[in-house]
Amino acid sequence: MKSFNYAVLSSVCALITGLLLVVWPDQAIIYLVLTIGVLFLLPGLFGLVSYVMTARKRREAGISVSFPVVALGSTLFGIWLIVMPAFFVTSLMYVLGALLVLAGVSQLANLTVARSSVHVPWGVYIVPLLVLAAGLVVLFNPFAAAEVPFMILGCSFIVYGLMDLFRMIKYRRLMNGKVQDITPIEEIREEDNR
Repeated sequence: MKSFNYAVLSSVCALITGLLLVVWPDQAIIYLVLTIGVLFLLPGLFGLVSYVMTARKRREAGISVSFPVVALGSTLFGIWLIVMPAFFVTSLMYVLGALLVLAGVSQLANLTVARSSVHVPWGVYIVPLLVLAAGLVVLFNPFAAAEVPFMILGCSFIVYGLMDLFRMIKYRRLMNGKVQDITPIEEIREEDNR
């Protein structure tokens, strides 16, 4: 049940991301880079502040303290992302394109696994192939106008999320229909002992 909840959450997040990318393609990517910048900045600042707060006490106690280079790097990288988000937009295009390729491959793999226990029509494979193709287009043409690839990304995320939700609901219904009444092992042992 936990994997089903995770899968539903993943699909809903894909839908929300897709809607944001379709509605505000030019703004969504800038805010995404800014968010990533904040996610690097906060832990870096926390590490630096912790170092400053405890370094003197540790030295007085005779404990060697090394400077937190990783925290400093995280802080500087976070500031760089926040100050120059447009620079990272093209880099992020590669990441998002790769995510779409992985999503398409994952859906194809899930459908292939589902074929072993449930009939899967060949037409269902079209959408994962389109998601995979969209990812490849974004990967091989990231420097085109930023809005068009992000709208394609957004549509692909929406389609991916809807297809994944549809697949989970249909598969769950089929599996619930096939489950038979189960006799606990203890009851079987008691009947054998009689």
